[in-house]
Amino acid sequence: MRIFGALAIGGMVLAATAVSVGAADPAPKISNPIIRDKFTADPAPMVVGDTLYLYVGHDVAQRDEMFNMREWMVYSTKDMKRWTDHGPIMNVADFKWAKQDAWASQAIQKNGKVWFYAAVEHDATHPGKAIAVAVADTPTGPFRDAKGSALITNEMTPKGTHSWEDIDPTVMTDDDGTTWIAWGNRQCYIAKLKPNMIELDGPITEITPPHFEEGPWLHKRGKTYYLTYASLDRKTQRDEHVSYATASSPRGPWTPHGLLTGSGKYSFTIHPGIAEFRGQSYLFLHNADLAIDDQRGAIGRRAVTVYPLTYNKDGTMRPVVQTPNAVTMAPPK
Repeated sequence: MRIFGALAIGGMVLAATAVSVGAADPAPKISNPIIRDKFTADPAPMVVGDTLYLYVGHDVAQRDEMFNMREWMVYSTKDMKRWTDHGPIMNVADFKWAKQDAWASQAIQKNGKVWFYAAVEHDATHPGKAIAVAVADTPTGPFRDAKGSALITNEMTPKGTHSWEDIDPTVMTDDDGTTWIAWGNRQCYIAKLKPNMIELDGPITEITPPHFEEGPWLHKRGKTYYLTYASLDRKTQRDEHVSYATASSPRGPWTPHGLLTGSGKYSFTIHPGIAEFRGQSYLFLHNADLAIDDQRGAIGRRAVTVYPLTYNKDGTMRPVVQTPNAVTMAPPK
């Protein structure tokens, strides 16, 4: 494991944020991008107890490559300023039926296990993108293929317009114990999962909101369901933004609320992930505003960022302004 965002001396870990001697540190600072030694994308936070785990894809594109992603990684934090690198948790080759592309993922805890859903490219037996499911006993793995085959293949969504529509899974367990999975590119789909977490339980429903491009994220606050996603108005926008919609049921109808935030700096893609941690909600994104050695950020070399997320009294989310400057986390309650 590697701890960064901190300085280790004589076995002690000292916060990189300056703190006066004897002073309390009630509001840790976060600087963006939060991971600076690797190119990372598609952030998916999961909170377990006093720890936030952050699952990411690892960009390794060289020169002018578009996307080159072979593995998924996980980081953890207890204070949002010091992050522990737990290394790769899976490689796309661990799914024997997949041939490439460790794309966007999300993990969820249920039934004493951690379930990991991820987008990959299926082999020639089921051409196109597909969604895999893996399982582990702990958030940091080791993970293994839980099904031995794809959970969702391109053939299961025949109304779609292209072979890469079955990507970017997001999972959420409702108050009644039902787990939902949503996914898509240009078309957005949702379905229930069976209690075993490796099979769909019923039909696939299309719930595509306005300007939906990809990267959906499901969460619930009170009685309101939120669908946050990468949006693209192809008539007016060059790069993806983030929009959201709300509903009183996971299958909708969904009410659009427009933009939550703009595009990530220098990046065509963007991917939202939302979590509440220590009394504060956060919006995780990615941009391409990071250089490592002689490699600058690019469409295939992205960097994860995070911002505070707040709600209005009516339940709508306040627009988020992306900034490289330090942001503040609320102290523990």
